[in-house]
Amino acid sequence: MAIELTFLGTGTSQGVPMIGCDCGVCTSDDPRDRRGRTSCLMGWDRHRLLLDATPELRLQCLQNDVRRVDAVLITHTHADHFLGMDDLRRFCQMQRQVLPVFVGASHYESLVRVFGYAQDRDARGNPDLPHFEFWPVAGPFCLFDIPVVPLLLPHGAGRVTAYRLGPLAYCTDVSELPEEVYEDLEGLEVLVLGALRPQAHPAHLSISQAVQVARRIAARRTYLVHMGHQVHHRRVEAELPEGIHLAHDGLTVRF
Repeated sequence: MAIELTFLGTGTSQGVPMIGCDCGVCTSDDPRDRRGRTSCLMGWDRHRLLLDATPELRLQCLQNDVRRVDAVLITHTHADHFLGMDDLRRFCQMQRQVLPVFVGASHYESLVRVFGYAQDRDARGNPDLPHFEFWPVAGPFCLFDIPVVPLLLPHGAGRVTAYRLGPLAYCTDVSELPEEVYEDLEGLEVLVLGALRPQAHPAHLSISQAVQVARRIAARRTYLVHMGHQVHHRRVEAELPEGIHLAHDGLTVRF
């Protein structure tokens, strides 16, 4: 099965450039240093799966010519990972279907509280609303013939749901990986892993911590995401070990 992964955004919650910042990364002319909030689109056969829905989702879809979304996986309900869901209304209209949205059980209530108006049972009769079915994720399931394994990981004092989808794992906004999770991440083709900045942070892996985790998981390829304006793409990429890369907005990989 051929899989295509497009990085719609690779930045942290404030994006890069940051408002009012004149640092070398925020003023860089390298397009790889311009980062929207982190989100990915996974495609196989005729299916398209959105991983997180950022506040600039509409722009990300236009920039990457996204024309179909069949389902959505949300890692957690921090603003930068789910507040773009209203823009999914366009896919509901074009595809004439209700979109299933999956989220970890601990974030289910907050997701429904914000987007309850878009539940299909309440939105029927209004074609200008998105139409969603919300599904709390409590264990493994299958989505369009791809096995999905949810992984509950620390995000500082909170928790996020990372996802293993067959040969791919999407693990953003994590501060550490518990020992028991490594077994679930064996044999990956591609690992997408959050790495905020070179300096330590209480709620995110640093670049060096992410490299240590990636080396232990030993996926064929690892792409770091959710990076702040402390990360200069060209300089940091040059220092990374073989097989570990900085993702950038618009990057598409196939495996």
